[in-house]
Amino acid sequence: MTTEADDRPVILWFRQDLRLADNPALVHAVETGRPVLPVFILDRNPALRPTGAASLWWLDKSLRALDASLRDRGSRLILRRGDSEAELRRLIDETGADAVFMNRLFEPDAFARDADIAHGLEAEGVTCKGWNGTLLARPGSVLNGSGQPYKVFTPFHRALMAAAVPPPATAAPPRLTTPTGPASEDIDAWGLHPTRPDWSGGFDWTPGEAGAEAALSAFLARGLKSYSVGRDIPAEAATSRLSPHLHFGEISPWRAVGAVRSAAADGRVPAAEAEKFVAEIGWREFSAHLLHAFPQITDTAFRPEYDAMAWRDDPAGLAAWKRGRTGYPVVDAGMRELWATGYMHNRVRMIVASFLVKHLLIDWREGERWFRDTLVDADLASNVQNWQWVAGSGADASPYFRIFNPIIQGRKFDADGRYVRRWVPELRGVPDRWLHAPWTAPPEVLRDARVRLGSDYPRPLVDHDLARKRALDALAAIAAGAAERD
Repeated sequence: MTTEADDRPVILWFRQDLRLADNPALVHAVETGRPVLPVFILDRNPALRPTGAASLWWLDKSLRALDASLRDRGSRLILRRGDSEAELRRLIDETGADAVFMNRLFEPDAFARDADIAHGLEAEGVTCKGWNGTLLARPGSVLNGSGQPYKVFTPFHRALMAAAVPPPATAAPPRLTTPTGPASEDIDAWGLHPTRPDWSGGFDWTPGEAGAEAALSAFLARGLKSYSVGRDIPAEAATSRLSPHLHFGEISPWRAVGAVRSAAADGRVPAAEAEKFVAEIGWREFSAHLLHAFPQITDTAFRPEYDAMAWRDDPAGLAAWKRGRTGYPVVDAGMRELWATGYMHNRVRMIVASFLVKHLLIDWREGERWFRDTLVDADLASNVQNWQWVAGSGADASPYFRIFNPIIQGRKFDADGRYVRRWVPELRGVPDRWLHAPWTAPPEVLRDARVRLGSDYPRPLVDHDLARKRALDALAAIAAGAAERD
């Protein structure tokens, strides 16, 4: 016998889990046998870190794809904008819903907000339940022998792989019952897609759950077979390009791990290549667990002594770096790829980050802020952790004295110049021998290539050797200061 209470809908609160398959909150909502209200709330709460412009571009397309998938199943996505708690309460008042199901967010501010919302609603008789639908393991569940968070990646990854249990795979439900009453805002009115100008013309992506599956299939068919080597060559399509799909939850990390391991088990790819990719998923996991345990690292150095670094105030240098006008071709290629596509190859991310922090001695937080605004895969935990890794200030970080030489990096990983010539077309005519350091080319070579340094292409902002010495001197000052305090 069905009671009145059984007809009350369950609010399914979507956030960074924009998919229908392998979605724990959706599975549990369907299992109640009650109507389901799928909702996404665009929360511009100033206490939360603002979403970057490139990520908003992605969100626009992903929400449209999710709504289409829901409509195929007789449902729809209800869009609301404003304070999350206020909008949830409005929906509860409008529909009589007495339960809110969600997949948890583990970023510090969102985690605290969600806890406050849950406590407030539950005190008024509204059930709030959350599951882990974004990570391999819930932060806080993988600890060392002393019961503390891991601070070094390799033992963390080993413990993660030993402890984390894959959840059962679940398909998208064939039908969903959703009440017709609650109004939804028009996504066009949100203005997530850029205008005046529309700078997204080069964004070659397919956001959404189907796009995530297509990216995974393409990676299994091509890049995974030689992933450990190919992932360092920026001109090759050898990386998975799954990072934005994972960030927005269009695919479960367990789905990606299971797929590459199945490919290895079937003999389609070498097992070592599959596990190299799994380790990259593990690094994403490491970053999320670190941020949850040490929320201060969004704004301060994980290793506190690095907050004493004598960063330079160099607006002109920062602007040249952002525009891809540093005079170092592989750095400029990376920054231009980022602006044009909302993405940058992983190897090049390390090179451009090292250049900003060490060649220009500009605070890593400036780089993190720019990446957050321009990357479609701008994940807070990964972004902060990776910038601190390059800066030497993070957990298990690259030593600060490891200073990438952008000339050598370019010659090693872009030996034939395909990457640089694509993104820095003014250097297309420069022979490979001189391409990564065009200022060293003889005048006749530059003349034949129709390149005038300082006009067609900038001269280097800094000399590598002098910049390296300056960075090492700054590091020595930090070490001396730490020694005095001890």
